[in-house]
Amino acid sequence: MTRRLARQVHLWTALILCVPLVLLGLTGSVLVFEDELRGDPPQASAGAPHSATEIVAAARKAAPADLKPTVYLPATEPGRMATVRFGGTVRVGVDPVSLGTFPSGNDDLLRQVFFLHSTLLMKNRTGRQVVGFLGVAMLVMAVSGIVNWWPRANFRPGRSLPEWHGAVGIWALAVFATVSFAGVALAFPETVRGAVNLILPARDLRTVAAETRVEPVKGATPIDIDAAIAVAGAALPETRPIAVFLPAQPSRPYRVAMLRAGQERGGPAATVLVDPWRGRVVTLLDPREFSAGETMLAWQHAIHAGRGLGFGWKMLVALTGLLPLLFTVTGVAMWWRAQLWRRMDERAYDA
Repeated sequence: MTRRLARQVHLWTALILCVPLVLLGLTGSVLVFEDELRGDPPQASAGAPHSATEIVAAARKAAPADLKPTVYLPATEPGRMATVRFGGTVRVGVDPVSLGTFPSGNDDLLRQVFFLHSTLLMKNRTGRQVVGFLGVAMLVMAVSGIVNWWPRANFRPGRSLPEWHGAVGIWALAVFATVSFAGVALAFPETVRGAVNLILPARDLRTVAAETRVEPVKGATPIDIDAAIAVAGAALPETRPIAVFLPAQPSRPYRVAMLRAGQERGGPAATVLVDPWRGRVVTLLDPREFSAGETMLAWQHAIHAGRGLGFGWKMLVALTGLLPLLFTVTGVAMWWRAQLWRRMDERAYDA
């Protein structure tokens, strides 16, 4: 009974949702190589770099006048460009030495791919929730696939489609389920954190960072980006800034993301919230001090994006994105062949 139910759930989930699942998989594979697809930005000039404040000011001149800078991304190494984001749509590259700017390149196309993957081009939270439920569907497919496959216990693909379909699914199961769960965690962060918290205690770090407020000082001038970076660096020695989120309102702090030496970009970064009016740390969220549950949740974005765990994981995530297409082709072929055999049997019986 269980096996029959699992077969029906697996079959009809795949047939009904195959198109959006294939879209999610293929766009996910593309986004794994987002940095490479952006192309190599122009090389920065040789010489001493300007301050972060000057770099952001140069970017503002090249950006639309009605947009404010929201994120400053320092150059990752000498000879690289810095980047300043304006809202959620515009990125301006800046030569840290000459303060020259360059266009965003493939950003517009890649952003559409991102929105297709994360919201299916729907607006507000609806699209993210729909994608989250599709992630749940992928997990259902993985579990029902195990139930369907287990009695055969065949790890080697044979000549038939069912053998290929099952063996590839089993070999890819761990990565497929891990990436799918990470996608669900990104779509429903509060729900997943609440479930994890039942087993592994975990604070809601996203809310801690988002809801932290500071009290503006009347008549005072807030510190600039460079001073905020200096405060964060003093709080976490032997780290480097990878992103500075600028205060959107006077009551908001600077949010400085820091990586330790040798830490791969994309993994959980330390977050230092700096009071721009008093020049001091308000909150420090250091991954070294996270609980097991917090660490698990902090890694979900990197796991889903194929970042922070080396080139091998990146390739595995990219290949996992191709699986919905492979499973759809082989699964539909198996289903269609079964329909043909059934019709042939019915005709033979009628004759």
